[in-house]
Amino acid sequence: MEREIEVTAGPDELLGPGLVREFSVPGGEDREPSPDAGIAVRRREPLAGLVYVRTTPVPGPWRAVRLQVRVENRTAAEPAPAVRHDALPTALVAAHVIGTVSGGDFISMTDPPEWAKPAVAECENTGVWPVLAGPDGGRRVMLASPIILYDHPELAPESPGELYDGTEIDEILTLRTLALSDEEKLEARATDPRAAALIDRVEAMDAPTMERLHGTIRALRSGACGAGRSGASGAGRPADYNPAVPWWDPEADASVSPDTDSVLISGQVVARGSLVRLRPGARRADAQDMFLAGRIAEVQAVLLDIEDRPYLAVALTDHPDPDLSIAHGRFLYFMPDEVEPWEIS
Repeated sequence: MEREIEVTAGPDELLGPGLVREFSVPGGEDREPSPDAGIAVRRREPLAGLVYVRTTPVPGPWRAVRLQVRVENRTAAEPAPAVRHDALPTALVAAHVIGTVSGGDFISMTDPPEWAKPAVAECENTGVWPVLAGPDGGRRVMLASPIILYDHPELAPESPGELYDGTEIDEILTLRTLALSDEEKLEARATDPRAAALIDRVEAMDAPTMERLHGTIRALRSGACGAGRSGASGAGRPADYNPAVPWWDPEADASVSPDTDSVLISGQVVARGSLVRLRPGARRADAQDMFLAGRIAEVQAVLLDIEDRPYLAVALTDHPDPDLSIAHGRFLYFMPDEVEPWEIS
């Protein structure tokens, strides 16, 4: 069930010791007839938590401050949950932070001004990613959500009604929902009325609706074909191009062996089977990398890009089913300067 906790902090609190506001959410139980399951029983555990808000000055003449908002779950769970399934009933599931400011503006963390980049680089975001969300491009509303968005996110007009996040990812999530088994759909429908309505809406989609979700050209621009690489011949192909062996095929270079190749990181040889600690951040190619910082992964292959730069294919050791992700080739990819060797102590 959706709950909203509102906290207001004035300048004396923000620029002083900060503000701590405790909150509680009562538990409960709902029962309603279900055409698939007889009676659907939904239970809610009581929750407790706190919101902590404060600011710290940013050095310089900018009159800027760094805002810290911490949402803590203080629910007493006895005994302490050992696995994710047991922790869900007392979790603050999908907690978002919506911040508004008067007499000031938020600064984009995705595309900050040049003077703010050093301060932005020192910010830490745990579990959420903040973006500007003010109407008409305004900077007085900030949304920090557990999914990755861009500044000023908008609902895609191609999304028919309320689906998932309402953006261009709706198509792939729709296909994943349709791939659920009948038992999984039954369980999802029993979760809450919103989930049941979502599954019904997905199953009712016709072909034209699905086609609209597939993609839309927002704008057109002209482009020009550049020259090929040095040593290329005809249509930008390498001089040694062999149509029988595509350049992306491992057989194109027998000297490349992802299973046995290695790379030197911090003086240690890292190869398939090595354990590394993920340290993304320097490149920030994907904002979702922040959820992986500090986690341990096993190297599955050492690969080379088309410029012969090595990079690693890794699998998280704490994945719920690592063997399945490895069997399907669902790896994460990092450059050598984004990891550090790790050994079991």
